[in-house]
Amino acid sequence: MTKDNEQADVGALAAQPVGYWTWAASQALLRHIRGAMARTDISQPQWWTLNHVDASAEGLTRAEVCARLDAFLGELGPDAMEHAVDSLLHRGWLTADGAGRLTLTDAGREAKERTKVLVAQLRSEIHEGITDEEYAAALTVLQRMIRNAGGTAMPR
Repeated sequence: MTKDNEQADVGALAAQPVGYWTWAASQALLRHIRGAMARTDISQPQWWTLNHVDASAEGLTRAEVCARLDAFLGELGPDAMEHAVDSLLHRGWLTADGAGRLTLTDAGREAKERTKVLVAQLRSEIHEGITDEEYAAALTVLQRMIRNAGGTAMPR
């Protein structure tokens, strides 16, 4: 490929609508992640709940779980975190004390560890052929675009 062709390719790519590509990436990634989790009988909100509850030394209440994670629900709807908590309690992966503080059971910790392995595998699949530098550059650009559009780019 000549330098002129490289510049034409960059120009053509730079003219593409970022809204479409971020949407298409989001849809593909969520479908891949949620599908893999579903095959191991866990949902993404359940995974988030296990992580956040486990990270809190004194556990979390249902309201605290929802307050922390509702912003990430998107198309899942406002009741997704409530359903995640309910299903984890039903499965015996969470328990609630008399004050309503949720903590992981041994079964919940085992499920969290199994899912952690799956998430690492998914990350490896998704990042295949992408260097850490390329990934960091992509995130830096997306964060700048979010701020340019008046949004808040929250680091995780």
